[in-house]
Amino acid sequence: MVTDVSDQSFENEVIKSSQPVLLDLWAPWCGPCRMVAPVIDGLAEKYNGKVKFCRLNVDENPQTAAKYRVMSIPTLMFFKNGEAVDTVIGAVPERTLQPKIDALL
Repeated sequence: MVTDVSDQSFENEVIKSSQPVLLDLWAPWCGPCRMVAPVIDGLAEKYNGKVKFCRLNVDENPQTAAKYRVMSIPTLMFFKNGEAVDTVIGAVPERTLQPKIDALL
């Protein structure tokens, strides 16, 4: 349900996506990232077919993180029509993310 993306696949998977995208920028050593991961997985099931959910490991893919000036993780970015339209920084509950996802639809 959640697609792993890299610096190389970012444009095809996120920018050129026909669906709105929630991008989770994370790293394996990040505790809050691990806390938010199950929330993202649950939302990916809930919005399956309506919104695309992607993860990008910032340690392995520094170009994309630098391009969007990601200073702390987890950073959740919302894309619509190839444009970043919203950002949430930190581990937040589903009730914080759901209205932002609904706004993409």
